[in-house]
Amino acid sequence: MELNELQALDIWRRAIVSSVRLDAPDLSARQMALLLTVYLTPPPHTVRGMADILKVSKPAVTRAVDRLSELNFVRRKVDENDRRSVLIQRTVPGSVFLREFGELITAAAKLGLATDDTGLPPGY
Repeated sequence: MELNELQALDIWRRAIVSSVRLDAPDLSARQMALLLTVYLTPPPHTVRGMADILKVSKPAVTRAVDRLSELNFVRRKVDENDRRSVLIQRTVPGSVFLREFGELITAAAKLGLATDDTGLPPGY
């Protein structure tokens, strides 16, 4: 499957609109990037490591982790090997949220593939 930029954006738009309609938690781009990184890359994950990967400050990562922790999408755990370091771990509710969000993206992609010969999303 090949998509142009407008088709990709329309799929993303459809997924976001679906998540809003389902009253799913409203995550910022930074929070979603952190959550996806924790779930899709091998652990361990630390605030320092996330800051390096995302190219943002450690306080920005801490704020994102705070919000994701409030939602029970991640949890903090003291690293037993280095008690100064805090690990960011996955949770079952976070896994469920991302699986459901992935389903929204898949459904949006299926709907978004109905384009005319211009390659633009329907009604564009």
